[in-house]
Amino acid sequence: MTIKSLSLKRKKTAPHGLSEPTDLSAYRRIVVLTEGHTNPQKAKTAIGLLRFRGGDVVALLDSQTTHQSAAVALAHDVDVPIVTSLADVSQPDALFVGISPAGGRLPPAMQGAIYQAAQQGLDVVSGLHDFLVDDPALVDIASRTGARLIDVRRNGFRETAKHASFREGCLRVLTVGHDCSVGKMFAALEVERELLRRGADAKFLATGQTGIMIAGNGVPIDCVVSDFINGAVENWTLANQQHDYLLIEGQGSVTHPAYSAVTVGLLHGCAPDGLIFCYEAGRTTTKGLDHVPLKPLTDLRNLYEALAQARNECEVIGVAINGRRLGPDEAAQEQQRVSAELGLPACDVYRDGPGVLANAVVALREQVVD
Repeated sequence: MTIKSLSLKRKKTAPHGLSEPTDLSAYRRIVVLTEGHTNPQKAKTAIGLLRFRGGDVVALLDSQTTHQSAAVALAHDVDVPIVTSLADVSQPDALFVGISPAGGRLPPAMQGAIYQAAQQGLDVVSGLHDFLVDDPALVDIASRTGARLIDVRRNGFRETAKHASFREGCLRVLTVGHDCSVGKMFAALEVERELLRRGADAKFLATGQTGIMIAGNGVPIDCVVSDFINGAVENWTLANQQHDYLLIEGQGSVTHPAYSAVTVGLLHGCAPDGLIFCYEAGRTTTKGLDHVPLKPLTDLRNLYEALAQARNECEVIGVAINGRRLGPDEAAQEQQRVSAELGLPACDVYRDGPGVLANAVVALREQVVD
């Protein structure tokens, strides 16, 4: 099949990356590939798509699962069917790879479905480090059928930062954390959603694979050459500064031995006015490095503010708690404890909603802009 519904005005060829004007939000009938990985631990990209683009997802594809419903398999509110073949879906317009495994490698079990999609002329979107366009056989199929192979992380950003000045009325808020995978994307998206609900002019800026698939575009910061991280973020922020509020997705942690570079690049590239600090209650060691203990929250707050203020006046304005390990009573106690410890508004965004943090963002605007 060929895609008729996209408004992307250029000839369809196989290889594409995010430095080109690809708008992933144009897809409206997405099949999310989770082959052999349809569970809450491994299908994090699928879960993000269901929560924030649920209306555009028509099915999950997994021939190995015994579940027939995403709501059951992923313990998620948005319910879509799980199918065993693309033939079970009526008029899909794209296949999105719905996992984000450690190392970003493409599981061999997914290759068959990707080949089948390309053979049908269906666009394939992947955020993994194993690029689709590096598979000669797949590129050959796509070139014959008109399918586009879109590697979200593949990019050509090659400009350094210029210490640009941003529009005075554009308030920039970046999510940061005490470690990786603590809910920085989730917090930013939920605050954006709440501000939009209130009628504000807010925009989420994606910097990771799942965020980009949700928002439609962004900067895949962990795959940008290090010299150009700050510049890529600065230019992306400039390109969106017409909005009154920018909620910028954070990555990594400033103290993570492996990923601190992207965190600092984001701090200096977008020059935030405010930071939302995200952490997982009960986590004591660094993700992937169990021998490295996490720093105290107060120390991290001070460090983030010092690094951010090297570029722009900035402060932490609120705390997003990831309370997945806690019961309801424990979560309430943790909220009170951390709010008192840091002297900041805090909430478990998943349990309680983002209202407290949205209030903090609006209050910052009144202080900085209005």
